[in-house]
Amino acid sequence: QVQLVESGGGLVQAGGSLRLSCAASGRTFSTYPMGWFRQAPGKEREFVGAIRWSVGSTLYADSVKGRFTISRDNAKNTVYLQMNSLKPEDTAVYYCAATQRVRFLSVEYFDYDYWGQGTQVTVSS
Repeated sequence: QVQLVESGGGLVQAGGSLRLSCAASGRTFSTYPMGWFRQAPGKEREFVGAIRWSVGSTLYADSVKGRFTISRDNAKNTVYLQMNSLKPEDTAVYYCAATQRVRFLSVEYFDYDYWGQGTQVTVSS
């Protein structure tokens, strides 16, 4: 089993920044990707970005490209989502996710097996 715990959400004004953390424990898969998703009220869960633990390669949704950055600290088993130039439309619950089946950087939520509890990010205008 893999346990994922997110932290770092909160309320920020438009144009501000936040950094989310996702700490992984239990059985981890160093060769498999970690992903970030978000879900706003009344909307479907949306891919934000993903990273490969081993090589650090990343993939981002077009809506966040150039504003969000995913990084990882292998020694701490932690993945980060640095969010800059935040917009009100970034308001959502953000989830980190891990897969033990898919080695490529998937944008599909059903490719991920483990999910954190989510952390709320609210961007005021």
